[in-house]
Amino acid sequence: MDHLLADRQIEWRDRAREVARRVVLPNAWKYDRLQEYPWEIKQALAEAGLMKVWIPKEYGGAGGGVLELCVVVEELSRCCGGTGVLFAVNALGSFPILVAGTDEQKQKYLPAIASGEKLIAFGLSEKNAGSDAGGITCSAERDGDHYVLNGTKKWNTNGPVADLNTIFAITDPSSRSRRLSAFLLEKDMDGYEVGYIEDKMGIRCVPVGELDLKDCRAHESHLLGGKPGLGFKHAMMTLDRARPGVAAQAVGLAQGAVDFATLYATQRKQFGEPISSFQMVQKMLADMATKVAAARSLVYSAAKAVDAGARDMTKYAAMCKYYATDVAMEVTTDAVQVFGGNGYMRNYPIEKYMRDAKITQIYEGTNQIQRMVVARNLIKEATRLSHLEEFIPVPEHLR
Repeated sequence: MDHLLADRQIEWRDRAREVARRVVLPNAWKYDRLQEYPWEIKQALAEAGLMKVWIPKEYGGAGGGVLELCVVVEELSRCCGGTGVLFAVNALGSFPILVAGTDEQKQKYLPAIASGEKLIAFGLSEKNAGSDAGGITCSAERDGDHYVLNGTKKWNTNGPVADLNTIFAITDPSSRSRRLSAFLLEKDMDGYEVGYIEDKMGIRCVPVGELDLKDCRAHESHLLGGKPGLGFKHAMMTLDRARPGVAAQAVGLAQGAVDFATLYATQRKQFGEPISSFQMVQKMLADMATKVAAARSLVYSAAKAVDAGARDMTKYAAMCKYYATDVAMEVTTDAVQVFGGNGYMRNYPIEKYMRDAKITQIYEGTNQIQRMVVARNLIKEATRLSHLEEFIPVPEHLR
């Protein structure tokens, strides 16, 4: 779909595609089995300059936006969903710095992230605070020119290997609107400990774990933006920018599944014919490819809205997130069906796509929550529809 992209974005896509096919695809199943972080893949991404794509040039980046991020994520996920997450989570973790950090914080952290020298994670969720960000209990109490953090973060993607973590904690328990603040915590801080590491269904090459904060002392210079009470706002601004990246993971996974299913259908024979000659299989492949194309168009459109700072970008970020990830789950499931019994076996490639796809419907806001976001935005926008009021009911002279 080159017509949807500028030359610069096509260049990033092609660079990502080359690395994905040369390094990611040959190692995807090995690291899935081992459930180990693929340092060699990360290094290849860094050497190709991909780790800097979304970071401004003044901080060592390439100056790209969310759309550039999405085309790279899509190509990596097309070969390995876990690698797509490994890459995109660094954007998720660094977006708070980009949207709210002081210039000193940006200068301190972003160049090392852009070069691939440092990895970052995003610590919002807790055991009882997934979709309900208001349920956070992690606290940060002021102590002179420091804050003392206590609590446990859950489902911290990339956290076990990250050098830096954007952590959200309560600084004002008495407030509803300014209850949370965000902190930039470094892994060598006292009281910063990686806890239990999850054994996951999919995206197994990127670790997801708990982060235990026990009297972790952070200097006030580690308070994101230098002002307390803005954490919830910073988290929502971050997720608006990150959700198209999750949707791009889903598009990549779905496209990879279509690729494998189409190739397999031309090779697998039943009743003396390749199954690609059967109309039912052709219908499946056609529907799969069409849904992926529709999802991709929506993702690119949403990414452009975010990059443009569009007023309705929250709505479109939610739309593309839930639509593309639902498509990925449906398409990867159908791809397993095309493979038949072999699709259920781990020595065939397609079952990994299905496992990797499921999490995209859950993290960074479940798809049920995204539908609520879209619906609430539509209801707020209903005032724009006042020109229709005279037609409810249809006037008698128009019946």
